[in-house]
Amino acid sequence: MLVYRLSWLVFVGLVVAGVITELPFSWWLTWVPAVVAVCLLFGLGRSTARAQRAARPPAVECAAPVSGRWAALNSPADRVPSHGTHAYGQTYAIDIVGEPEPGSRPRFARIWPVMRRNDRFPGFGAQVRAVGDATVVTSSDGKRDHLSRNSLPGVVYLMLAESWIRDLAGAGWVVGNHVVLDLGGGAYALYAHLRRGSLTVRAGERVTAGQAIAQCGNSGNSTEPHVHFQLMDDPDPDVGRGLPFRWHGLGVPAGGEAFTADGGEHRAPRTAGGVG
Repeated sequence: MLVYRLSWLVFVGLVVAGVITELPFSWWLTWVPAVVAVCLLFGLGRSTARAQRAARPPAVECAAPVSGRWAALNSPADRVPSHGTHAYGQTYAIDIVGEPEPGSRPRFARIWPVMRRNDRFPGFGAQVRAVGDATVVTSSDGKRDHLSRNSLPGVVYLMLAESWIRDLAGAGWVVGNHVVLDLGGGAYALYAHLRRGSLTVRAGERVTAGQAIAQCGNSGNSTEPHVHFQLMDDPDPDVGRGLPFRWHGLGVPAGGEAFTADGGEHRAPRTAGGVG
């Protein structure tokens, strides 16, 4: 991943240099670093996919990272990799959005409003909890919570501008404010896109299952306030490979499925209103 980012930075540098002055070589050589970056990402995805198919590890049982009623998006119950890539250990990642009542979450807009304030989303500020007794490996909550991007123009802007820039800046900018917990047994839980200033734990501290550790936010590469949760075999998203999970009493909610996490109890799943 470091070589991948370096290749893109060299490409950008050559393009800028080409605009300012005449380069001492043919213009098409400027594209070589970009081609290298694309090939690296494609090759990484294929090699990781082969490894996952060859020996899929057993699912790690843990508690749900939230309480109350939520809806699942981009779930590994529907496809693997759930986010369309194995990069950053996202193979079995899941996104969940707060939806206390059906339809209480703003729907995706085709055109307008392009962006919304975070307080329009009921999940923003909701407590995020430890999924097991664990040790905090990494904690970071200094990045801002930006406006939502849950509209067609917003998503286009996110994909063509923000995502690319954050990808070059590194995994920390992609996941935004985040916490990594060491669950033991070679499993690490990553919580991403947390609310700025909401973390109540720091690296080296011990946490217990169900303990509130942060709040749902909208930092990093995020379209709206939500919790991105994943398990990895290494605490560094640049190195770790994704691990499958199962939440106690809930399993793995499918995309569009509403679920209620309440002390490990599972209430009958319902289709989430407005999920899209």
